[in-house]
Amino acid sequence: MKTIIFSVILLGSISYGVAQNGEINIEQDANITRLLEVYKISNSKSNFYTIQVGFGSYTKAEELKQKVDIDFPDLKAKIIFDSPTYRVQIGQFRSKLDAERKFKEVRIKYPESLLLKPEKTTK
Repeated sequence: MKTIIFSVILLGSISYGVAQNGEINIEQDANITRLLEVYKISNSKSNFYTIQVGFGSYTKAEELKQKVDIDFPDLKAKIIFDSPTYRVQIGQFRSKLDAERKFKEVRIKYPESLLLKPEKTTK
């Protein structure tokens, strides 16, 4: 009797395991990929307030960026080349109020920081 129950349970679990194999095909509209690219481009050209933490040679900028990444992991840090120096900028703030609040916090750790206004675009 135990053998029969064990056999039924074993066969049931094997068939359950086999039934879990399947194939999933996802068909994505090509417009979604295009919209994501448009979003990336528009977001990169948007005007944001940023905080410039420092500038200097590329080596100095890399070291500073590493420190900023540790001190402010919630902010996106990037190195921008503006001839003849490399500048380390953090954050993308849409409102001046948000930018000023974070600027006060950053300035405690990096007193040479500057709050940069968004660039004006001409249409």
